Amino acid sequence: MSNSLLGFLVTIAVLIVVHEWGHYRVARACGIQVLRFSVGFGRPIWRRQIGETEWVISMLPLGGYVKMLDEREAPVPPHLQHRAFNRRPLWQRSAVVAAGPLANLLLAVLLYAASHWIGTEEPRALLGTPLAGSVAERAGLQAGDWVRSARRVGQAEEDWQPVASMPDLRWQVTRAALDGSDLEFEVSSSSGGRRTLRLELAALEARDADAALARRIGLGAVFAEPQLGEVQPEGPAARAGLQPGDLVLRVDAQPVADAAALRALIRASGVQGTPAPQSWEVRRGDRLLTLTVQPLRIEERGEAFGRIQAAIGAPPQMDEVRYGLVDGLQRGWDRTVEVSLLTLKMFGRMLTGEASLRNISGPLTIADYAGQSVELGLAYYLGFLAVVSVSLGVLNLLPLPMLDGGHLLYHLFEAVTRRPIPEVWLERLQRGGLAIILMMMTLALYNDVARLLGLH
Repeated sequence: MSNSLLGFLVTIAVLIVVHEWGHYRVARACGIQVLRFSVGFGRPIWRRQIGETEWVISMLPLGGYVKMLDEREAPVPPHLQHRAFNRRPLWQRSAVVAAGPLANLLLAVLLYAASHWIGTEEPRALLGTPLAGSVAERAGLQAGDWVRSARRVGQAEEDWQPVASMPDLRWQVTRAALDGSDLEFEVSSSSGGRRTLRLELAALEARDADAALARRIGLGAVFAEPQLGEVQPEGPAARAGLQPGDLVLRVDAQPVADAAALRALIRASGVQGTPAPQSWEVRRGDRLLTLTVQPLRIEERGEAFGRIQAAIGAPPQMDEVRYGLVDGLQRGWDRTVEVSLLTLKMFGRMLTGEASLRNISGPLTIADYAGQSVELGLAYYLGFLAVVSVSLGVLNLLPLPMLDGGHLLYHLFEAVTRRPIPEVWLERLQRGGLAIILMMMTLALYNDVARLLGLH
């Protein structure tokens, strides 16, 4: 079984069980009889009666449900009517409904915390050459800058947040861009000096957390020395006499700041026709050498560029990011709140047309990311599981019929009007909610297929 399929099945199973367990435990605490706890829909493939509850695993794993005693679904004997869901006080019914999404959000806190406790090896927040014309370039960021801390513009001095790694930096930048806030950096340069820079993100009018937004921000790749790795035999690099470990200092007398800048020079050489020979100054051990390199011109998908057929870039500097018990829990809580608010904001923007519907992902994308995170290690997989758990919790709290948020909306109507929603309207709302959910599922599946085919 592939990592993607295994990771997907474990992800879905854990999130469904935790969600339904939330409904189940609060229902039992309120004295409501639970008739069935099902993981999946459709035909049961395993079942067992434990006490008054039947535990079931069904064929279709994309969901689950808790069936409670309810006079609206079947007649209830008089001696059990006090244990029927519909007979319980409104606050208890609301608590049962809300318990599922809240269980997912609580799970996310614990998963994020566990990921922080285990720790991960992440690239240091050392910046490569910023993209030309980007916000990062205009801010004055340079290759080799190490971002130590960040804060939103206008916050107090004590609100500076340490930047633990490059993924942490990208998260803070993306969140600020989507919130329309400028960001300040405390940066140390390779020469040892420190300075404060302002990243002007408010004017971006960010719609989506996508590749286009990343390009406009322009932080670029993680800093890597312009050092050669494997050199292909008979390629331009090999013919020029280049060897693995060579550190490139200049190309045609132009200083090379990092691996990204070297790649850009090589690629640009083939844009306007046959590349001209380049004069490279390299350091090999204690020696300085000047070599003539003749890049190849390559054409792929209608694009022309230069290539020397050698790996470029030393491995990035890595730091272990790990937190203690209290700090890990605090960061787990903070990240859950941040991701929840960002998810709600993205839903709102999609609803108003300010963000693309391509942000909706389905099971194929989840399976792909699950497999990738499994290969990276347990801490990464727990972090991925936390993201999906937050998404499931927030999605179920949306005020849509068929979802938990829709039922909470019904209860709010009952609390205000002192009477439940009429059955005829309840049936219409449920049918409408089902149609909306089916459309969302279809759109998510279409987006998944489009991503796999490279259409997005």
